[in-house]
Amino acid sequence: MLRRCALFSLLSLPLTGAALAQLPPSAAWAALIGNQYRLSPNVTYHTADGVELEMDVYSRRDTDTPQPTLVYLHGGFWVAGAREGAIFALIPWLERGWNVVNVEYRLGPAHLAPAAVEDAFCALRFAAAEAQRFNVDPERIVVTGESAGGHLALVLGMIPDGAGLADSCPGETTPRVAAVVNWFGVTDVPDVIQGPNRQEAAARWFGDMPQATALEIARRVSPLGYVRADLPPILTIHGDADNVVPYDEGVRLHAALDEAGVPNQLLTIPGAGHGRFPDDQRVRAFATIWEFLEEHGAGGR
Repeated sequence: MLRRCALFSLLSLPLTGAALAQLPPSAAWAALIGNQYRLSPNVTYHTADGVELEMDVYSRRDTDTPQPTLVYLHGGFWVAGAREGAIFALIPWLERGWNVVNVEYRLGPAHLAPAAVEDAFCALRFAAAEAQRFNVDPERIVVTGESAGGHLALVLGMIPDGAGLADSCPGETTPRVAAVVNWFGVTDVPDVIQGPNRQEAAARWFGDMPQATALEIARRVSPLGYVRADLPPILTIHGDADNVVPYDEGVRLHAALDEAGVPNQLLTIPGAGHGRFPDDQRVRAFATIWEFLEEHGAGGR
């Protein structure tokens, strides 16, 4: 935390116009980010199982009007990872001028499924409830994440309150998100815990539950089971050589979305595995994100 604050303090040092003119645009933006953003760290959004769950909120300083806001959920097959490790993934959104909410959630095997899903719902409800405090536009909240975080982003866009997964959260309803940006997220949870594409890390989210119980919960938190016509726009970015979360999971989701008439796009990264895409493909991915959000009225700069 101290290192992070120190970084923002350094970036806040004033630069003369002449000095800024000597910098390329990206470097000039980096030099001024501390002036442009306010960081609210370690904001408690919910308490569950005695754990205070926190988020970091990056909000624009230079405006008092509600801003488009990203809710980011980190990866790690629901048993690993931390929000601090996601900071570099937030930079393109900050450069774009968005507010960003970077969320932690309970991890297995200490906290078994569906704990992470419940936490994601609580975080989204909190961000919308605190819209005035953090200058959030509740009509322009986009959810995103990579791998397990992509799954949780899909959950927030696709699973209705009637499924009961948000029952432990304050508030009566979950806000509708403007769009989902899914980076190679799990769409078929049974497939990665008991199916042909089983991953040991994913199975740890279910601990030593009886097989039938684990399968019932896995189906309950699988986005593929909730495809219907009234969903928000969904963009998936997935490498076709992914051997962790199979590319076929993204293909099946978007075939179902097409059939239901949901605005959607599957961006295939040729020859790419589970993230760490080549530089040109990652740039292509973000260009596609901005185009997709603008096309579906969820953009903003």
